[in-house]
Amino acid sequence: MSDEVERIREEFLAESQEIIESLSRDLLLLDHGQKEGKPDPDLVNSVFRGVHTLKGIAGMFGHVALSELAHELEDLLDQLRLGKIPLSQEALDVMFEGVEVLQRLLGAARRNADPASEVDLATFRRSLQMLMGLQSQHPRLDALGGYDLDPGVLTVLTEYEEHRLRSNVEQSVPLYRLRVRFSLSSIDSDLEELKQRVKPWAEIITYLPSMEGGSDDAIDLEVLMASRTPVAELRDAIGGPDVTIEPVTRRDPGRTVPPPAPTTREGESRDEAAAMKEPGAAVVRPPSVVPAKDVNLGADALAVRTVAKTVRVDIEKLDHLMNLVGELGIVKSAVGRIVERLRQRADMRPLASELHRIHRAFERQLAGMQEGILDVRMVPLGQTFDRLGRAVRQVAREHGKDVRLVVTGAETEIDKLIVEELTDPLLHIIRNAVDHGIERAEARLAIGKPETGTLALNAYQKGSHVVIEIEDDGAGIDPARILSHAISRGLLSAESGQDMSAEELRQLIFLPGFSTAAEVTDLSGRGVGMDVVKTNIGRLGGVIDVHSQVGIGTKFTLTLPITLAILSALVLRVRGQTFAIPLNVVQEALFLDETAVRLVEDHEVITLRGQSLPIVRLASLFRISGEPTGARSFVVVTALGNRRLGLVVDALEGQQDIITKPLGKSLHNVRGFSGATDLGDQRVVLVLDAPSILEEVLASGDRRGVAA
Repeated sequence: MSDEVERIREEFLAESQEIIESLSRDLLLLDHGQKEGKPDPDLVNSVFRGVHTLKGIAGMFGHVALSELAHELEDLLDQLRLGKIPLSQEALDVMFEGVEVLQRLLGAARRNADPASEVDLATFRRSLQMLMGLQSQHPRLDALGGYDLDPGVLTVLTEYEEHRLRSNVEQSVPLYRLRVRFSLSSIDSDLEELKQRVKPWAEIITYLPSMEGGSDDAIDLEVLMASRTPVAELRDAIGGPDVTIEPVTRRDPGRTVPPPAPTTREGESRDEAAAMKEPGAAVVRPPSVVPAKDVNLGADALAVRTVAKTVRVDIEKLDHLMNLVGELGIVKSAVGRIVERLRQRADMRPLASELHRIHRAFERQLAGMQEGILDVRMVPLGQTFDRLGRAVRQVAREHGKDVRLVVTGAETEIDKLIVEELTDPLLHIIRNAVDHGIERAEARLAIGKPETGTLALNAYQKGSHVVIEIEDDGAGIDPARILSHAISRGLLSAESGQDMSAEELRQLIFLPGFSTAAEVTDLSGRGVGMDVVKTNIGRLGGVIDVHSQVGIGTKFTLTLPITLAILSALVLRVRGQTFAIPLNVVQEALFLDETAVRLVEDHEVITLRGQSLPIVRLASLFRISGEPTGARSFVVVTALGNRRLGLVVDALEGQQDIITKPLGKSLHNVRGFSGATDLGDQRVVLVLDAPSILEEVLASGDRRGVAA
């Protein structure tokens, strides 16, 4: 496959993924509106447009299964938006399932896999056809005759506009007639501004040129809209100098209005007319007296320029750029060392000063370049939260529970690569929370809880980390049950379990194989695969904490670095060996006062600003022999989440930007190191994996280094 073909394919995959994510967001909003009794018809149109676009590009790139399924979903959405099928939970279920199937088909396309091996299309199509069979065969009552509507207006409505008009009338939503005058030179922008102004207050059914008024350079439009807002409030909110709003009055009962004609224009069917216009948008029909030369072409050109402000960039290209920036960082460090050497020679000091100025300028530009590329890699967590929202709905319905999802901090940004790796751990935690954590409605009511359970996703930035909290108001994790289960499975002796705190017991849920499906219910399901979740979070340089109260709920807290692309690191030495540790986990460094070290339960600790700080000597932890290289040792205070640990080292070399390279398959499972890096002075050193060291020293109870 040529580079050009591969580039086009990647463009298709990326655009399709964006459409599917947009469909997911719109469906979640539609589901929420439907539950509130106020579904937004524009969202149905938005989903319709998204599926229509997906169908088109999938067909263009030869993905037949994807295109055909999109076409079938498009048929369903067309029935929904025309009111031929009611917007019910069953219909939403099928649409959510459709989005899931589209996602799987897209995944198959990405892997060049056979769609039939990925998705059971036949089963989904049966669900689709069953829903389509619910199309109402009952004729709708002609409720329009009771309103003072111009028969001429009714004859030019599209099928969709007529459906929206009838739906509002049948639901007794008052109708209003808004008249507005627009300049022909700015009608596009003025009309868009009016639509945005009206949208929070009313639904626009259609808008047409008025038969009255108008001039050579202006046009009067008559907007038919429906709203439950009183006319006085509508006038305050929407009115203006060229805007009038009047209620559409009801007709004399004795008068009737002829039904709309089956065609809108000569030789053109109503469906054809609907297809000619954007779904959900009414058409402005300018009077025939407007000459063609007055058509405003500038608006279209402006719209194209606006769209062109954003570009889609392959993350691998950004990785390449970031690697180049990292290499430049190494060059910068090498130049800095040359400057320092030149300064030691009196005859070279003028040259050293000039080179130092150049070095500083290079450093500033490099920092700006690094920051810019990092910004481009950042994506809001909202994209991931949207996908999780779909999962919450699906799991809740599968288990017959009513769960309310509350999301805050969706705008928090994190590196794109971390987001991709984060999805599965988050999905796992959320599934368990809904499946096993949140009680059924009857159980909640029996203990005085609201019938609807709440699952909260909260994200925020904390220093150079992003914190994600997943909190539910379910049954919580019972430490006594965990202890009983751990003893029964031989993971813990009864004697050792007696001295464990509730927090230590809760940490047992992260042990591999701690629970099986049979025991999940007994333990609120927190143990299933949580060891995998913890491992994956650790690989991202993060940690996971769990807090729970029986009967109140559970909160998982994930602390993650903002990016892994390039890191500022502290270079340190232990018995002649050099290591680097990311600065984002380093709080401070201080001299170690050996006389201040004391033993607490055989563990070395020092007191730092009134609080005990456990310390570990890296030479002992890594079993590095030899004598200390300096007269005094240092303590590097590391912190992740609420955990702190002091690393005792022999010397500190200073701060440096590094790019971490993986250790390779043979060393992939070596704990304590996240990779290796080139310091630019012909030294390749190991990068310390601070989360795993904290975990090993603080959580596992293995205090080898501390006790040395």
